[in-house]
Amino acid sequence: MIILGIESTAHTFGAALLDVQSFTEKKVLCNLRDLYTTEKGGLIPNKLAEHHEEVCDALLKKAFAQTGLSMQDVDLIALSNAPGLGHALKVGSLFARSLALIHKKPLVGVNHCIAHLEVASLVTQAKDPVLLYCSGANTQVIAYDGGKYRIFGETLDTGIGNFLDTFARDLGSGFPGGPKIEQLALSGKKYIPLPYSVKGMDVAFSGILTHLERKVIGKEKDEDIAFSVQETVFAMLVEVAERAMAHCDKRELVLGGGVACNKRLQEMCRLMCAARGAACYVPANEFLVDNAAMIAWTGWLMHVKGGVSDDPSTLQILPYERTDDVDVTWR
Repeated sequence: MIILGIESTAHTFGAALLDVQSFTEKKVLCNLRDLYTTEKGGLIPNKLAEHHEEVCDALLKKAFAQTGLSMQDVDLIALSNAPGLGHALKVGSLFARSLALIHKKPLVGVNHCIAHLEVASLVTQAKDPVLLYCSGANTQVIAYDGGKYRIFGETLDTGIGNFLDTFARDLGSGFPGGPKIEQLALSGKKYIPLPYSVKGMDVAFSGILTHLERKVIGKEKDEDIAFSVQETVFAMLVEVAERAMAHCDKRELVLGGGVACNKRLQEMCRLMCAARGAACYVPANEFLVDNAAMIAWTGWLMHVKGGVSDDPSTLQILPYERTDDVDVTWR
């Protein structure tokens, strides 16, 4: 079965083709993406939409050219229709729905957050993990329990990625800011005490950002600030992930989201899991960041194992759908 995945929830437009014969017989044929970036400043929604409109058709043609396939070979289309930025979701939805209607292909709408967890079963040996999901708009600790993927901890304000992007802009960098902060932190030698904001099982970043802007930036070396920020906020994430593992009695941790590409965060998670005698799974970067392969794989699970199929003419985008709003029929 050939599945076409379309990812369009935020700054990334992605197209992927998977060949899936069974849960154990699967192959990623291609996993392409085109990222909206800026030299200075943050993400501008209408410019983001223009970017996606410009690259969507060319990216699909490139995917077919790389694999030697065509729309006639596609058996299922999977679309990321929730959650995300409305401007980005609309472009992806129109593109995928048009393909499904014109070529008479079944279509499945996929929750982007759940796809970040499900991709672990595509590219790792994880069976029943806790997911530490760290991306721009989303910061959640997720695990399957009682027929749903449930959120055991999350941000109370902004996502970890958006926090790092704003911090990077304060230092004069463009979008995305996380990779630039990671490089800057490598040269940091001094830890600057910062607020540590864990509230129960949740985290908060806005107070840390205010503290940085009012009391730290401009008074300390940028390298030391970046180092201190990473050490503080990543420790917060690892703490709530560990407590979720203890609460759910699970012995596997999977990382997901673009921020999870950060080597220091990966190291801290591995150290925590080693201390617990647990397994830590870190997919390759192309499956950590927003990508269409995870959408295609989750779409296959939903369609084949869960009996899910959506009407292309009525499928809606759901910008605010939560992870725990989705009934999981495929497990």
